[in-house]
Amino acid sequence: MTDPAHPGRMLFLNIPVADLERSKAFFAKLGFGFNPKFTDETAACMLVGEQAFVMLLSREKFAEFAKLPMADPTTHTLALYCFSVSSRDEVDAVSAAALAAGGSEADGPEDYGFMYSRSFFDLDGHGWQVMWMDPAAAEQGPEEFTASTQDAENPS
Repeated sequence: MTDPAHPGRMLFLNIPVADLERSKAFFAKLGFGFNPKFTDETAACMLVGEQAFVMLLSREKFAEFAKLPMADPTTHTLALYCFSVSSRDEVDAVSAAALAAGGSEADGPEDYGFMYSRSFFDLDGHGWQVMWMDPAAAEQGPEEFTASTQDAENPS
């Protein structure tokens, strides 16, 4: 993998939610934590990775930042949010937790061998995907990884 173009850069993704406390409880059941320094009654900073955060914003707070009208995520796809986990089993566990917490299934499992994922809608209708990728595939890239595994299965 090449060096990051901007080392130390952080990602903050902002999404509107109808009920902030309900959304925080939902995502806590999926294993996410929140940074209290950036959480109040209108916003919650959900920790996704070392430098990646999702800001759950009340619709009113989101509207303060948005320059265009807010779309309804139950009728329009605004974006698809994907995060990785460390194993195939964890994909299933997080997906099951999302459904048990009130989310709904968007797709059945998708298994590409080197990558496994499941998708769900959160309580507001935002589409999420939880995925695992074989570390070798992540390092080599999917095409090179697939070619190397096929070469190992079919030696000359």
